[in-house]
Amino acid sequence: MKKMTLHLRIWRQKDANSPGKLVSYTLNDVTPEMSFLEMLDVLNEHLIAKGEEPVEFDNDCREGICGMCSLVINGIPHGPEHATATCQLHMRHFKDGDTITIEPFRAKPFPVVKDLVVDRSAFDRILAAGGYISVNAGSAPDANTIPIPKEIADEAMDAAACIGCGACVAACPNASASLFVSAKISQLALLPQGQPERKRRALRMIEQMDKEGFGDCSNHAECEAVCPKEISIVHIARMRREYMRAMFC
Repeated sequence: MKKMTLHLRIWRQKDANSPGKLVSYTLNDVTPEMSFLEMLDVLNEHLIAKGEEPVEFDNDCREGICGMCSLVINGIPHGPEHATATCQLHMRHFKDGDTITIEPFRAKPFPVVKDLVVDRSAFDRILAAGGYISVNAGSAPDANTIPIPKEIADEAMDAAACIGCGACVAACPNASASLFVSAKISQLALLPQGQPERKRRALRMIEQMDKEGFGDCSNHAECEAVCPKEISIVHIARMRREYMRAMFC
């Protein structure tokens, strides 16, 4: 199996209060079948064998579901492949001898914990501000008896596909979390189970988003371009309508 040589420039930072810098590494035993995170695993094996500190990076399921693999690869959150999370990006998309720059997501509300790991608990606080639905939908068969037009159900499911990775924030020139927040608001605003708290949910989540220090949306649509689940900015328009409805209706 042919192996590739890659030149890596990786952001190394001890903690949020320490200065960071790009450090260069050369890796000679990368195969095209490796995922991007497996490539970083190989690098860390080499670093540990030499008695050096391994590179810290977030990962969990490695199946494009959990949203943990938050890396900026050559300036693009999650890398060059459309609708692909970092963990699902494979090294066959790179060429032998390539130089790859790897950085953490850049946003004030996402402080660096160490190296490539950032603290995205701001998203958790936004979700917590939205609260839970009070409707008792019963078991799955009971919930399925509620008539919902297919196009509405499909749109709600599209919004629910958001994995909360934060790529939208990293790509936005304003570090806006509008795509993430709008997907979570849309998901329940479209369904009957989400109606009782609909207005309160929109107000509280948007208020918390602002409190966390995220910027405003200025319709660059960079968020949609890098989203691994292809969440549409249509949801941002709905979020704005939900906010206006909650404020004045």
